[in-house]
Amino acid sequence: MRVLIGGGSGFVGRELTRLLKNKGHEVTIISRQPGLGKITWGELESGGLPPCEAAVNLSGENLMNPLRWWNEGYRKDLFSSRVDTTTILAQAIAGSPSPPHAWVLVTGVACYKPSLTAQYTEDSEWTPFDLLSRLVKEWEWAGRLPENIAQNTRQVVIRPGVVLGRDGGAMKQMMTPFWLGLGGTLGSGRQPFPWIHVSDLAGIIAHAMEPSPDTPSAVPQVFNGVAPALNTNYEFTKELGRVLRRPTVFPVPGFVIDALMGSERAIVLTQGQKVEPKRTLESGFQYQYPDLSSALKEIVGS
Repeated sequence: MRVLIGGGSGFVGRELTRLLKNKGHEVTIISRQPGLGKITWGELESGGLPPCEAAVNLSGENLMNPLRWWNEGYRKDLFSSRVDTTTILAQAIAGSPSPPHAWVLVTGVACYKPSLTAQYTEDSEWTPFDLLSRLVKEWEWAGRLPENIAQNTRQVVIRPGVVLGRDGGAMKQMMTPFWLGLGGTLGSGRQPFPWIHVSDLAGIIAHAMEPSPDTPSAVPQVFNGVAPALNTNYEFTKELGRVLRRPTVFPVPGFVIDALMGSERAIVLTQGQKVEPKRTLESGFQYQYPDLSSALKEIVGS
């Protein structure tokens, strides 16, 4: 199978590329820079979609980039890097004489309103309530294909939680303070912490590309890209400390996180959602790392 990946050089993209190549698939990455096995976004716009059986978009400015101050320019970049690339790729698919059989867009669980009690599945209804949920709404809408194309191309939206892995993502920033014994809960620690191991997220994306007996629909099929375990930030903190054999006695107050990251961004850390991968499990996907202990042991090499 020939697979086209937007954002294939990022944290999740690298893992997905490795998995697909190990399965014998051919991968082309859409990148800002030309190179072997790559096309640029400009080439995609001008030359159209290259031959492929599946297309994926993982592009987007890192929400938790510690080097970017939370301001209007950064907020615009968060939207444009996701919405614009998704629009370009969706339009290329719609304009292709032989569109792929699968179109997978990876967004996020920020569409679900943070709550200590509510539990969300892929069937949960939602409406935008803040900046990040509005981003998800625009992002997913940009990926919609025209009805005549959607009859032959299966549309899938995957909404991951916090992606954990050895080579990037949230763990990259957390490991140093935890190794130094300075790790602790964020805010109250009671907030839900929807997470997934990067290998499982890549697996769900690859699983979603496989031919399906279901008739393609004008409405994308949604999969929650989270582990089946429902954990809190406190449980994550204590388990990471246990695996690293380090104390976790330095909680970070919510107001400090707000001040450092900006309140609209800090909500990802200080609040959370209980998200279930109901449809993901029903589809037959088998998790490699369904619980925190197995995931964190793999990541830290314990």
